[in-house]
Amino acid sequence: MFSDPTNWARRRRRWRPKVAELGRRGEFELINEVFAPLARGHKLAFGLTDDAALLRPRPGSDLVLTKDALVADVHFPAHEAPDLVARKLLRVNLSDLAAMGAEPVGYLLALAVPPELGEGWFEAFAAGLARDQEEFGLALLGGDMVATPGILTLTLTALGEVDEGQALRRNGACEGDLVYLSGSVGDAALGLLVSKGELAELDREAANALLDRYRLPRPRLKLGRALGGLVSAATDVSDGLVADLEHICWASGVAAVIEATRLPLSSAAEAALVLDPALRPQLLAGDDYEILATVAPAGEAAAVAAAAATNVAFTRVGEIRAGGGVTLLDGDGRIVEATAGYRHF
Repeated sequence: MFSDPTNWARRRRRWRPKVAELGRRGEFELINEVFAPLARGHKLAFGLTDDAALLRPRPGSDLVLTKDALVADVHFPAHEAPDLVARKLLRVNLSDLAAMGAEPVGYLLALAVPPELGEGWFEAFAAGLARDQEEFGLALLGGDMVATPGILTLTLTALGEVDEGQALRRNGACEGDLVYLSGSVGDAALGLLVSKGELAELDREAANALLDRYRLPRPRLKLGRALGGLVSAATDVSDGLVADLEHICWASGVAAVIEATRLPLSSAAEAALVLDPALRPQLLAGDDYEILATVAPAGEAAAVAAAAATNVAFTRVGEIRAGGGVTLLDGDGRIVEATAGYRHF
C-alpha cells in the first residue's frame, strides 16, 4: 500500500539530503577545502567552481568513458580505510580504460554518504585519490555529494583518450587466436579470504601480498596502450577469468578453451594452494583487474614483445575455437567445472 503523500512530504522535510546537515563542515566548504585541490591538474575543471567542466579531446582521438560503483559491505568492508577505498574506486575504473587501450584524462565522482562518517573520512578519502591521481596522471573534473540514510555508495566515471579507431574491443576474436593474460590470477579472491580472517596459517608476507592485491588493483594502463593494434580483442578481468572471457566469446561469436595448468600464479597464491588445494576454484572468482586479450598467431611475437617492454608478465593461457562458451581443461585434457565468476544480481 502506498503511503500518504503528505506524510511523505513531512518525512522528507525532516530528513534533508544535504551533507551540510551531517555535523561537518558545510557541503561547499568540503568541496572547496577537500575536493577542489584534486581538480588543479585540469584547467578546464575550473577548480570545481562551475556547474560543469569542459573537455577538449586531442585532435585525432576518441573519448573513452566508463563508470563503476562500489557499495559498502558489498564491494569493500564498511570499516575499510577510506584512502584505500578511494584508490580502489579509481583503479577499477582505470582498469576499464586500460582494457580499451586508453590514456586517462580525468574523472567525475559521486558520493552518497551516511551521517556516521566524520570529516576525517572525507580528508582521508581525498588523500587516497590525490595519491593515485599523481601516479596515474589524471584529475578530478566534477561530481556530486549527497547524504543518505542508507549505505555508503560511491560512483566514479573515468574519461580517457585513445587514437581514433584504435580502441581495443571485445568483438574481434577469431578462431585460431591465442588467449593471453597479464600478471597473475586469483590473488584478489584469496586476498578477500585473508581480509575475512581466513587462511590464518598462511605466512604473513604471503597473506599481506594477497590482501594488497585485493585492496589495490593494478590497472595495466601502459600494457593496454602498448597492445593497441596488436591484439584482436581485449577486456579486463573483473568478474572472473572465465566470466570475462565469455564476454569476449559472446561479442565475437566464438568459443574458447583455457588450460588450467597455464594459469599464471603468484608465489603467494601458490603458497595458499599448498596449504589448501581446495581453494583452486577461488582463482577464477574475479577482482584481478588484469588484461585478457586474444592474439592472432602471426602477431604473437609482437604482442609478447610489447608486453615485455612494459615489464608486465603476459602469459598464453588458451585459444579461440569455433562455437560458443568457455571450456576449462586440466593437465590431462579433461573438462574442469569452473566457477561462474562474480554476479552482480
